[in-house]
Amino acid sequence: MSQTLTTTPGVPANNDRNNRNYRRAKLAKAAANKFIVYLVLVFGAVLMLLPLLWMVTTSLSNNEYATSFPPHFIPTHFEFGKYVSIFTNHDMGQFFLNSIIIVVPSIAGQIISSSMAAFAFARLRAPGKRILFIMTIATLMIPYEVTIIPTFILFRYFHWINTFWPLIVPQLFGNAYNIFLMRQFMMSIPTELDDAAKIDGLGFFGIWRRIILPLSFAPIATVGVFTFTFNWGSFLAPLIYISKTRFYPLALGIYMMTQTSNRGQIPPWNLIMAGSMLLTVPMVLVYFFSQRYLYEGSNVLGKIT
Repeated sequence: MSQTLTTTPGVPANNDRNNRNYRRAKLAKAAANKFIVYLVLVFGAVLMLLPLLWMVTTSLSNNEYATSFPPHFIPTHFEFGKYVSIFTNHDMGQFFLNSIIIVVPSIAGQIISSSMAAFAFARLRAPGKRILFIMTIATLMIPYEVTIIPTFILFRYFHWINTFWPLIVPQLFGNAYNIFLMRQFMMSIPTELDDAAKIDGLGFFGIWRRIILPLSFAPIATVGVFTFTFNWGSFLAPLIYISKTRFYPLALGIYMMTQTSNRGQIPPWNLIMAGSMLLTVPMVLVYFFSQRYLYEGSNVLGKIT
């Protein structure tokens, strides 16, 4: 008994055609979605870069061109002398030096104190350590504005107003976020290294200095970059504690240049933008050369223990 198989002519061809049409539609939809995503990203990038472009071109133009309306992004001729003028005719060199005086000890203090506190929280066994760590992290929820008046009264009592000390000393005792960041990384370092170091005669300080710190370069770089960015562009704290021009950091010095408008004059926006470039370029360079360490250091934030 034999069976006869019958096929419907054209069915496989129709299925193949439908599959091809489905794939084309799917690819077209994916391409359309990708185009929309790229369009939004390009629009966002242009939106972010326009102020930077305006700052660069304004710093290279004369003041009449800088205040023209509608604004122009490409000047007819470039004047590089503005970058010389902010040093020769203004105190921008002193402001730049003041910022360095504030930033360098702040970075060193944050790295040393935060790493020592993080090492204690990650390695030492002590009663109440976890409660103390939670209290340290809880300080992140206290707004900076709440502490302005108490710290101002304290620094005035110490006669630190119109000095660099109110801007440097608070940075010498660590920061809750930096302590948390470094503690999370140190907890990922095997404790067997500590045991081997103790056998060799190292104490806790020796373990921290000779083992933990060399292995913690990524979070140290991250803390350094965060501290540099925060202090280099700091404006509110210098505005509160410093009123003498010779102690102005860069951000406050640039702000002072805008105050000529209070006397009915047009601020020298080309000089202000040249100073702003002096404020911006170091931060961009620091981020560009340390972004790999920032990525590695920030990854430990996901390892909550």
